[in-house]
Amino acid sequence: MVWVLYLRELRSALRERSIVVNGILLPIFLYPFLMWAMFTAMTFVEGQAEGFVSRVAVPDDDPLPGLVAALESRSDVRLESQHPVDSLDALLARGELDAVVRFASAADSPLLDNPTVELAFDRAETRSRRAAERVESVVDSLRAVRLSREAVALGLDTVSLQVFAMGTENVVTNRDAGRLIMAMMVPLFLTLMVALGCFIPAVDTTAGERERSTWETLWTTGVSRGSVVVAKYLLVATMGILAGVLNVVAISLTLGGVVAPLLGDRASELGVGLPLAAVPVMLAVAVLLALLFAALMMVLAAFARTFKEGQAMVTPAYYLALAPLLLGSSPDRGLTPALSLVPVANVTLGLKDAIMGRGDTGLLLTAFAVNAVLVVLCLLFARALVAREEVVTGNFEGSLWSWLRSRARGGAPTGARSNG
Repeated sequence: MVWVLYLRELRSALRERSIVVNGILLPIFLYPFLMWAMFTAMTFVEGQAEGFVSRVAVPDDDPLPGLVAALESRSDVRLESQHPVDSLDALLARGELDAVVRFASAADSPLLDNPTVELAFDRAETRSRRAAERVESVVDSLRAVRLSREAVALGLDTVSLQVFAMGTENVVTNRDAGRLIMAMMVPLFLTLMVALGCFIPAVDTTAGERERSTWETLWTTGVSRGSVVVAKYLLVATMGILAGVLNVVAISLTLGGVVAPLLGDRASELGVGLPLAAVPVMLAVAVLLALLFAALMMVLAAFARTFKEGQAMVTPAYYLALAPLLLGSSPDRGLTPALSLVPVANVTLGLKDAIMGRGDTGLLLTAFAVNAVLVVLCLLFARALVAREEVVTGNFEGSLWSWLRSRARGGAPTGARSNG
């Protein structure tokens, strides 16, 4: 009987345009669009920043021979000399100038007989930061020439002038850098898509049926309450799992068909791609999150009598999907013993570690167990709700929290309507 009810609910759900759009079409097309938009925007901003001509003002006389001439010789720097000296700081604050170069007086300079360059710029503005980098590059070049000339005068070569050398080595490979990008994006989008896939079906199978007046008809068929609830729960979980699996497919298509052509040679340099070992973890996370979100959202939506009420009541569970955004925002943060006890965030951090190739199997199993226990608790609570007449019939006017407060006070729920 559960299977028959499940197929009936599934057919009804697939006839709803909002469920098809949010549970099937959106996961397929959202990933390619978001990734295309993100990488296109990054490429555009990078190109814009490189193409900026920095507007630099040098109001003082040049005590550093060659600085003004070196700035004038650059095609990406334009010296602004038409502004009054006392207005330069205001122009910089308004974004009409990118940098102002001044020189400290000899009395204020910590270097005897040598000028000190004071550079003012706006760190919050990309083009101002780029202007500061260009000015610093010119100053560094002039310093190197000056030191080289002084070394020759003292009979030193440039190697002796350095006194000692320091070498650096970046141990991060391009493959690791590409995996880090995917580890930051995939868990967050996967969680949001699974939650979105459960959201509309959870509201539609409870509040939606009440609003369409098919809820009462369903209970008159003689089917047990448990069978009806299990069938509806399986439907919501199926739509969530479907959204998660479609996201996995969309990720593969996005990487191969959209992102790689946009990045060109840099795609192979970064090694953008999902390791095969992370795919089973990603599928398991999608299934577990779907079971959890389906249970939570159906419990919350059980008290709604209209679709609008259901959306308002289920929204707090959707916010739970944002937890990975807060806990997984740092690239260095992975799954720890303490974080393995935090529902939702623990499995997304475990997926992040799996993509990075640094997963701890014990912590990941702990995270799965925590969420599985939470699913069982939600189902037990849902079974207790099904036994309450005022909840099943929709007589109680209020949310889950109102119902819990009424039960805590004892006696009949205050929001229950009279049938007489």
